[in-house]
Amino acid sequence: MCGILGVMATTPVNQLLYDGLMVLQHRGQDAAGIATAEDNTFHLHKGPGLVRDVFRTRNMRALPGNWGIGHVRYPTAGSAYNFAEAQPFYVNSPFGIVLGHNGNLTNADLLKDEMFRMDRRHINTNSDSEVLLNVLAHELQAASHGYELDVDSIFNAVAGVHRRCRGAYAVVALIAGYGLLAFRDPFGIRPLVYGKNETEAGTEYLVSSESVALDTLGFEIVRDIEPGEAVFIDLNHNLHSRQCAQQPTYAPCIFEYVYLARPDSVIDGVSVYEARLRMGELLAEKVRRTIPVEEIDVVIPIPDSSRPAAMQLAQALAIPYREGFVKNRYVGRTFIMPGQAMRRKSVRQKLNTCGQEFKGKRVLLVDDSIVRGTTSREIVDMARAAGALKVYFASAAPPVRFPNVYGIDMPTRQELIATGRTDEGIASEIGADALVYQDIDALKQSVSSINPDITVFDASCFDGCYITGDVDEHYLDAVEGRRSGKGSKGDDDGDGKASQQLVLQLAAGGQD
Repeated sequence: MCGILGVMATTPVNQLLYDGLMVLQHRGQDAAGIATAEDNTFHLHKGPGLVRDVFRTRNMRALPGNWGIGHVRYPTAGSAYNFAEAQPFYVNSPFGIVLGHNGNLTNADLLKDEMFRMDRRHINTNSDSEVLLNVLAHELQAASHGYELDVDSIFNAVAGVHRRCRGAYAVVALIAGYGLLAFRDPFGIRPLVYGKNETEAGTEYLVSSESVALDTLGFEIVRDIEPGEAVFIDLNHNLHSRQCAQQPTYAPCIFEYVYLARPDSVIDGVSVYEARLRMGELLAEKVRRTIPVEEIDVVIPIPDSSRPAAMQLAQALAIPYREGFVKNRYVGRTFIMPGQAMRRKSVRQKLNTCGQEFKGKRVLLVDDSIVRGTTSREIVDMARAAGALKVYFASAAPPVRFPNVYGIDMPTRQELIATGRTDEGIASEIGADALVYQDIDALKQSVSSINPDITVFDASCFDGCYITGDVDEHYLDAVEGRRSGKGSKGDDDGDGKASQQLVLQLAAGGQD
């Protein structure tokens, strides 16, 4: 899970990209980067940390140009501590291209080998995003007429990417001398939306992982980019679009609605907030069948993403809803923090209890999901320490029993608390008196009831069905083997400033 932005504007875009990345900060807090284009020059700055820490005034001044892309990184396929893998990535042959990617390629190793043996292209990091960039560059070269590109060539190149790449990918890219390209994998696993802003100087376009960036930056939402579709905006601000996949299927990641996306976003025609309300309604039915309602004195959410579900559940069960946890908003999302020890330590720093809401009460805690169980265990302990007589726990999502290979950091079965355990066993493990999970069909219904056109989802972390059809036990074993054999942390240049500021002189369409 990362956040990506692409802008084609009539005025300098550095501040626009910065503001947009701030809005998308929840999608990645490991690293951030911005690339802008001015004439035939790309200006790129990226580095470790939050957006506000990576970009200073001097960095912003060094990012001129009226079109550009931005990225916030949440590491999955690469190393969490190798900041050379911060995005955007750049390649200069046969066309200058800067690319940002959200998702994860499941055949990155095969593609990397093909790049070296057949395409004669060198991959310098372990990032699948650099692999994707080089696949796109190679396909652009193959589709171009000599060393000149036209719209047909660009879309043919994206079709070539779809034929070769497997997995999840939402992409924004700058092509020197030509324009801004955005495309989405044939299943639409990771989200991508675009909007426009009419100015006296012409139409401006913004592409984003979530609609909330368009809202806050003053752009009118046009629509989601469809699975397999590519959108290209040329330097004259003409927008071209084409379906580039042979058999596209709408199968968005359902975990976006559960946790990843902001509640004020609309993804593929579905309000994330409304979907979470529906999750609460359906979860209430399951709670009613599992726990005597008269045994529950109060419903308390675990902030922030579980609030809509908890409020709707409390209303459906006619049980008082209370805010029992106060959140320190200066601590990042523990789910996307690298390392179990860091997540455990951060829970106590992130949340504190309002003792009066727990003392002498039987409480039902509601969370959006339970992944590793670290947060859940700590929170149950906090509730008991605050005086709760009984602690029940409800999850708005089903048990996470399978690895996610499409861009969410839960790839090993050993890390998942639900793997190999019954619901009763999980309740015992987190210290709860009872545990209620949402049913998978109810979760899907909570989203599809808002947009009936979406009938298929990537729900692989819940049901083990991998929509791309290329993930098997051997693949999962290989992923887990790589993670367990990962080397020591801190493989950057010591001060974490690798690839901080690059200015890339490009001849449009030139070779190296």
